Amino acid sequence: MSAGARPPLPWLIIASGSLIAILAVGPRSAMGFFQMPLLQDTGWDRSTFGLAMAIQNLAWGLSQPLFGALADKYGTGRVLILSGLCYALGLFLMSLGTSPLLLHIGGGVLVGMGVGAGSFGIILSAFARNVTPEQRSFAFGIGTAAGSAGMFLFAPISQALISSVGWSDGLVWIGVMTLLIPVLAYPLRGNAHSGTQAMAVSTQTASDALMEAFGHRSYVLLTLGFFVCGFQVAFITAHFPAYLADLGILAPWPVIAMALIGFFNIIGSLGAGYLGQIYSKRYILAFIYIARSVAVTAFLLLPQSPTSVVIFASVMGILWLSTVPPTNALVAIMFGTRHLGLLGGFVFLSHQIGSFLGVWLGGVLYVRLGSYDPVWWFGVGLGVAAALVHLPIRERGVARLQAA
Repeated sequence: MSAGARPPLPWLIIASGSLIAILAVGPRSAMGFFQMPLLQDTGWDRSTFGLAMAIQNLAWGLSQPLFGALADKYGTGRVLILSGLCYALGLFLMSLGTSPLLLHIGGGVLVGMGVGAGSFGIILSAFARNVTPEQRSFAFGIGTAAGSAGMFLFAPISQALISSVGWSDGLVWIGVMTLLIPVLAYPLRGNAHSGTQAMAVSTQTASDALMEAFGHRSYVLLTLGFFVCGFQVAFITAHFPAYLADLGILAPWPVIAMALIGFFNIIGSLGAGYLGQIYSKRYILAFIYIARSVAVTAFLLLPQSPTSVVIFASVMGILWLSTVPPTNALVAIMFGTRHLGLLGGFVFLSHQIGSFLGVWLGGVLYVRLGSYDPVWWFGVGLGVAAALVHLPIRERGVARLQAA
């Protein structure tokens, strides 16, 4: 190999991690399809379902730093086994539909923990340990695009299951699918001291890493900005099918819309990962947030029809998870890979606090006001604020990494 050549990407690790991302992100992104049939059978209102999805997002966020730290120390494979078990149990409890409490524990806490133990923070940390710094952004884009593919695939799968076996048995079948996550976990075994980038590992403790990160202005700004991403995408994931139904835009358009978001998300995630190797990641993120606000504003102000839904879903799909590759790449640039699972987890916790508020406010304000519009417009304002927050971020490592 020539001096300037890059080593090949570890395709087995990337393929296994990508399949896990499909199974972890896909079912969670399709929860909105289960809202109306579940509520029709149980008689609960939208705020009950909205609270369950809000708890799910919060449980995902709160568990992410913990599972990230466990993966850094004890190995990614072990954490992924836990992911599959929590996910399947949560979907089974949700399928019972006997009480709001079981919905909140199963579809909320357990599914949230299952996603937290198996989604981007865990997968991308394993990728980072096995690719060079120059390859990280693109590898992160592949992993994120896989999660997008999960959204694309599970939109029609969920709707087909609901139509053929009902929402309850549909959740059970999806739970069985998530049990494949532990099977796929083996190639991702290993902790922060393993992988081809092990030479970059420091002896820094987790508590020291957290003190360093939260004393770093750029990390704090990145964390604040990611809150907005969570607010926007979680609100749409949980409430967009119901929003379209209120407009009189009925099946198959909600399924088509969510599938389009998933499909174009693949393009957006890969594109963001590739562009992150060439251009400033903070500027990429600022552009994404501004573009989201413009897209939502246009969708709300222009006549709403199946055609506008298709256009909106396609544009939002490109912008959907394209924030993930540059965000995680910036954390790795700032602090290295030793505690990437932990530090990336705290950034993602901010994302999920935003997700909690987006989903919860969507349900509560709809019940009180009969409209989702206030939450849509609040998200537009947050998008502008997030774009501004990212501009002062500095894309360089902390002093100890520069000295090393």
